[in-house]
Amino acid sequence: MNKFDYLTPSSLDEAISLCASYGERARYIAGGTDVMVEIKEGKISPQCLISLRHLREGLDHIVYEKGELKIGALVTHRMLELSPVIRKEFPILIDAVENIGSVQIRNVATIGGNIVNAVPSADGAIPLITLGAHVRIRGPKGERAMALEDFFTGPRQTLLEREEILLELVIPKLPPRTGGAYWKHTRRAAMELPILGVAVQISLGTDMQTCTEARIGLGVLAPTPMRAKKAEAILKGKKVDDEVLEKAGKAAANECKARDSIRGKAWYRKDMVEVLVQRMARVAMERAR
Repeated sequence: MNKFDYLTPSSLDEAISLCASYGERARYIAGGTDVMVEIKEGKISPQCLISLRHLREGLDHIVYEKGELKIGALVTHRMLELSPVIRKEFPILIDAVENIGSVQIRNVATIGGNIVNAVPSADGAIPLITLGAHVRIRGPKGERAMALEDFFTGPRQTLLEREEILLELVIPKLPPRTGGAYWKHTRRAAMELPILGVAVQISLGTDMQTCTEARIGLGVLAPTPMRAKKAEAILKGKKVDDEVLEKAGKAAANECKARDSIRGKAWYRKDMVEVLVQRMARVAMERAR
């Protein structure tokens, strides 16, 4: 492993300035569970790592006010897993984070790193897209925000510019009677990447049967985490029964862009999408009720 400088700026402005000074030679690091693996495998060779762990701005907050949730980019998966607010109000996130790596990994790995790494299998990104999350970003030109589903442009590619830092994820207030669920489908109960991931969020009308809003997130089924919008349209405005769910599952399977890989064949992934969309929709509706 090549030698590198390790810098610990105390503010966002200092971190951004250092990154601008070092240019292509620098890389931000938070938990390091992705960056250090890439360095050891020779995929990247930065001459300078700029740590974000000592910023006085913090970025490790979980704030829930008036129905809006703000999650700082340096919040670890373990912090999310243990948060009473997340467990009570956003169980779809618990479904995702409690199955990421081991407890040791979750104690270090950050939600911001999971998002910025931008792999199609990122468990954190799929439910966050389903929740309608936005990202706040800061760089030399100031701050900007965008929908998380627009943030990803390809495998390990985002709209984040070199010197920019992800500050936080903002989840807007959810409609009443809303529930969500996420399933990480793997070959075995062990620490491994998913074959696919499916998240479903459903809002119900006062009759507790009619779907007023629906969002479906899919992972490892396209170059980036994606929404199955055609399947969502099938659910919206309908009384949700087995027939409607079956149609939505088939639509999601046809909408995804599954491919063959070492972890699973495209045909199997599509079959499981059809099954898991229906299954997660039922869990989401029970949680909504």
